[in-house]
Amino acid sequence: MVHQARKRFGQNFLVDEGIIESIVRGIAPQRGDTVIEIGPGLSALTKPLLQLLDHLTVVEIDRDLAGRLRRQYPAGSLTVIEGDALQVDFSQLGTGLRIVGNLPYNISSPLLFHLIAYADQVVDQHFMLQREVIDRMVATPGSGDYGRLSVMLQSRYRMYKLFDVPPEAFNPAPRVVSAVVRMVPLPESRLKPQSQSAFEKLVARAFTQRRKMLRRSLNDWSGLIDWDGLGILPTARAEELSVAQFIALSDCLLSAGALKG
Repeated sequence: MVHQARKRFGQNFLVDEGIIESIVRGIAPQRGDTVIEIGPGLSALTKPLLQLLDHLTVVEIDRDLAGRLRRQYPAGSLTVIEGDALQVDFSQLGTGLRIVGNLPYNISSPLLFHLIAYADQVVDQHFMLQREVIDRMVATPGSGDYGRLSVMLQSRYRMYKLFDVPPEAFNPAPRVVSAVVRMVPLPESRLKPQSQSAFEKLVARAFTQRRKMLRRSLNDWSGLIDWDGLGILPTARAEELSVAQFIALSDCLLSAGALKG
């Protein structure tokens, strides 16, 4: 039976064998790896991954596709978690996780934020996403693509854009170009904010009005900030600050009592 792509799940199925091979080669799975695939769909990645792994766990929201996967592969080699990846507690899936997937574009950013909480258990993540999203993920300060997503992810991962994927590699073809990204969690020794919650609040607030100077967008906190000591210019906008400067600014506001941990 032919499965019709469902818009509500953001389904675009990868069909280009060359692209599939390139993704699997980029992941480079080893036999005993603990790999979690999000959105296996019609098994474009699932099948070649299973040829290289002892076991694979997949997360599939579509009940029909989940049933198809259970019928297609033995339970000893494939575990199917039927549900929304945004609701999955990845801490229950072990450590040393390698997370992969062709992510639905309609949940890509929320899912990337959801996975930050489990980064300590992750070895790496390889995702296919809309190219525009990946450009934002890897953007540098001062560029037009640099924003909240850039800062939050770069504070936790080292990221590499691997290659682009054209629309015709999918069925149905999306209206956008896709790309593949590798995300490697930064070590415990990384620069960390004193409070992750305070850091998240500050970054979200700073980019709410990204074109405004920070001293204006953070006006009710401005008097509590040692701008010169932090090396932040009077005219600086959010898109000009490095991750380290956002962390320092967050710690400053936490110490001043403007942000709660």
